[in-house]
Amino acid sequence: MQFPIKHLPARAAWLRIHLYLALSAGFLFALMGLTGSISVYRVELDELFNPQLVIEEPQGNYQSLDRIMVSVHKAHPDRYGSWTLEMPGSSHGMITVWYDKPRETVFELYAPLMVSVNPYTAEVVASRFWGQTAATWLLDLHTQLRLARFGWNAVGILGLLLMISVATGLYLWWPGITGLRSALKIRHRAGMIQFAFDLHRLIGLLSAPALLLLAFTGFLLIYPSVPESLTGSSGMEHGETGRTIPSTAIPNNHPVGLESAEFIARGPFPRAQLRRVTTPAGNAGIYRINLRQDGEINQRHPFTTVWVDRWSGHIKEVRNPAGFTTGETIATWIWPLHTGEALGAKGRFLWFVAGQSVFVLYVSGLLRWLYRRGMVKDRDVNLAALKPHFYRLIKMTRSMSLKLFHLIYLLIQRIIQYAPIIRKGWAASFLGLKRMLLIAKTHRQRPGKIN
Repeated sequence: MQFPIKHLPARAAWLRIHLYLALSAGFLFALMGLTGSISVYRVELDELFNPQLVIEEPQGNYQSLDRIMVSVHKAHPDRYGSWTLEMPGSSHGMITVWYDKPRETVFELYAPLMVSVNPYTAEVVASRFWGQTAATWLLDLHTQLRLARFGWNAVGILGLLLMISVATGLYLWWPGITGLRSALKIRHRAGMIQFAFDLHRLIGLLSAPALLLLAFTGFLLIYPSVPESLTGSSGMEHGETGRTIPSTAIPNNHPVGLESAEFIARGPFPRAQLRRVTTPAGNAGIYRINLRQDGEINQRHPFTTVWVDRWSGHIKEVRNPAGFTTGETIATWIWPLHTGEALGAKGRFLWFVAGQSVFVLYVSGLLRWLYRRGMVKDRDVNLAALKPHFYRLIKMTRSMSLKLFHLIYLLIQRIIQYAPIIRKGWAASFLGLKRMLLIAKTHRQRPGKIN
């Protein structure tokens, strides 16, 4: 028996696919969009809900990293092993010290302890678990639906379905050259249903490029083996700390401190900015120092890494993005593109708007479907009371459009700059595709860090 959709005209088939996806997964698409757009400003949201995390008047210099860790150990004397110190993004922010595997959340998919420390006084201001704050709870909802590993995989599948939904929506929207002008109109005088439908089509068109990119990069973050196979890179997923490098020196009574380890790590990169320091665990553990060089696309999670032996003070290994292969360079863009970090403040705002648009698309599409089923009635749309707000919206839209064109111009410049790398990346992708298909059935995924 053949699948019935084969007997349908092409447009009707795509329409049914688009409709069935919206009815079955539309709510989850909207939920992903809302939580993702809010999570773009996760740090700012956390500081809004917890004003004690903001230093109003920064004064003086930072305390040493060793002094910071003394305060952390004093606040948590029974937590042993490795800690990671993340430097603040501004002079008003806290140092966040991460403890990856606290016993309280050992059965959670990802729930580290977050210790906020005032860098000027070394005072421990707050100790919280990931997933138990408003901002991290929302981000968990976005990345795993609060359903652990099952939800993690479900979100990856939703990313694929969203790409199909957007692609079918674009196909259904296309009116041909002659009908292009009419398809861009919003007819508010034709009734609420027509107004909602026109709004659905226009917002879908404007948000489609961003939604396709967000869905695609989100899928790659959920399944890191896919870009690894396509680009021939490994160890490049978000949160990946590089391979484990054990100490070969003999333990002694004069270990290298954090401040000294940072100083040593800056040798190969004297102008780089310190982002993270991970302390050793056990006698074989060594320091891992993450620095950010000028030009690195990742702000919070740069790939410049130096491993320093705490017993000998020697540099064991250096990871320099300047020496990355084409595939590795492409992989470094996945996380910052998904979060908008790669596009700056304007890009983050555009990603926020794109995420909100998914909810509008869901509601407007659902309204039209309910009308066709006879479950809601059409009515006139009275925009008279909304005129002042409407004109204000037009003004804001005009301003944002200019900023968007400027952003597109900057992106085109970046594309031209990286064109040789992209061409080489495509070649590597085709070679890696065959290998990905062979291992896809047997490779077991593990989720990356999401902080």
